[in-house]
Amino acid sequence: MILEIKNLNKEYKRKNEIFLAVKDVNFSISEGEFACIVGPSGCGKSTLLNMVAGLLTPTSGKIFIAGSDILEKSKNELALLRNETIGYVLQGQNLLSNFTILDNICMPAYLSPRKKTVKARAMELLEEVGLKGMEEEYPARLSGGELRRVSIIRGLINNPKILIADEPTSNLDPENSKMVMKFFKEINSKGTTIFISTHNIGFLDYTQKTYEMEKGILKQKIIILN
Repeated sequence: MILEIKNLNKEYKRKNEIFLAVKDVNFSISEGEFACIVGPSGCGKSTLLNMVAGLLTPTSGKIFIAGSDILEKSKNELALLRNETIGYVLQGQNLLSNFTILDNICMPAYLSPRKKTVKARAMELLEEVGLKGMEEEYPARLSGGELRRVSIIRGLINNPKILIADEPTSNLDPENSKMVMKFFKEINSKGTTIFISTHNIGFLDYTQKTYEMEKGILKQKIIILN
């Protein structure tokens, strides 16, 4: 398994009351799968993905990525795992406005042993998503769909084993949304495991495995054969 979650919980306190954003979640994703969590806004999807990516510490439970328990790792070990194994696409626009598109893409790889070849890979990825020639532009000059594609290839720059994306089609029109999902499908066909969240059930035909989340609970699993 590339990802295995065991009895995962995340508690918050609201007005002196305990609120469970994620409740006793268990699931797994095999290497090379395209998996998805669907559910309405506020159901716990983002909290779950942030824990899987190592950005948020769970209250209890276990998270194994490529066989490693990420909760047992030091901050430096976790940073190394995120740099070498996990690609993460945050929800919304999160590129740095004062850096060019090329610099935004290359930023996660500047501390990587592969930093000498990272610009060449970035240029290849830009061509793959139809943005060749845009490398010296700044984020303000790109459309919403273009910015989302840049965020995705930034997540791919270190050749991660698993790419995680939180609501990657949010605020995009139908045409750009389909373009993004087709790109994920293409990435997955080359061997990268894809794990996304979405509230749009219209994209389930792109995935191989889908989980449904409601009020922090993973309710059921739907297998879709492509």
